[in-house]
Amino acid sequence: MNIQFLDLKTTYLEYKEEFDSAYQRVMNSGWYILGEEVERFEEEFARYCGTKYCIGIGNGLEALYLVLKAWDIGENDEVIVPANTFIATWLAVTATGAKPIPIEPNKQTFNIDPEKIEEKITPKTKAIIPVHLYGQTADMSKITDIANKYNLYILEDAAQAQGAYYYEKKAGNLGDAAAFSFYPGKNLGAFGDAGAVTTNDFELMEKLRKLRSYGSQIKYIHEFKGTNSRLDELQAAFLRVKLSKLDSWNKRRQEIAEKYIHALKDTKYMGPIIPENFIPSWHLFVIKTKNREYVQKKLQEFGVSTLVHYPVPPHLAQAYEDLNYDSGAYPITEELSREILSLPMGPHLTEEMVDYVCEILLRINQEI
Repeated sequence: MNIQFLDLKTTYLEYKEEFDSAYQRVMNSGWYILGEEVERFEEEFARYCGTKYCIGIGNGLEALYLVLKAWDIGENDEVIVPANTFIATWLAVTATGAKPIPIEPNKQTFNIDPEKIEEKITPKTKAIIPVHLYGQTADMSKITDIANKYNLYILEDAAQAQGAYYYEKKAGNLGDAAAFSFYPGKNLGAFGDAGAVTTNDFELMEKLRKLRSYGSQIKYIHEFKGTNSRLDELQAAFLRVKLSKLDSWNKRRQEIAEKYIHALKDTKYMGPIIPENFIPSWHLFVIKTKNREYVQKKLQEFGVSTLVHYPVPPHLAQAYEDLNYDSGAYPITEELSREILSLPMGPHLTEEMVDYVCEILLRINQEI
């Protein structure tokens, strides 16, 4: 059996008529930048997340960056970030001129450990960016308490968490603002780059709509030094189709995750720990194993594709040599970077495929 880690083409073929209709609708409209499709998607996605506003942005990284810029965060400022995250979280901070202050993850959830945040706060700290890694939200109540105590902004990095719940609230409605990526591989993915910000803050919404379009809301009247980062009209149309399927797709991901969790119980693999009242969107299903290279190689021999998220933590990336972090500076993060393996996950997986992955994993477990 050949099991792909990700299968985007199947989604297109399954809903080809709806996607092709969306394409034709945009092309026939004659309006291709910030038109009706973007407006409708912003309304629908804000309603989905439970927020007042959504602002379509060119991609997830720029969504993070523009929020920080809108908050006037820059040189001589510090922003709390997870050590264990994709580098985009850090890049958004350094793009403003501010400094990322890394925090180790909780060993069970792999998300930022709220117990380690307060000791890193200084008079220069302006915001906290909790990442809802792999589709499970960070422990937001504790983070919110800290942010309120020190008067800090909270910017959710919800790039992997479309549809995830923290208690009864969705990701995207748990901080002052949230940044989403709609990269094609995400639970809600476009057919190209796309992103958005959700918020309940009217002033932030208005400023972001200017910043994304050259700092202007009225043509040739430029209030800010903005940029060009607008959600594409065509991608918005595709995202509207996919948004209508998202809950059913996430439900399927949850069913797959439950099968994995049940199968991996009492094995040498460490699976994710899900605290009570957390409902992940299961963008990724990761296991932790000291024998990652061997397990990955054996799975591949049996036709099961896997990926590593992420082999090089940001503090050890060449891009951040200037911060002078040595190996061992963040030992929990570095251990995860050596041991985390992402299993196939997505609505493209059949019951037979999931059963097969579980069977092979159990077989390998006897060898390690």
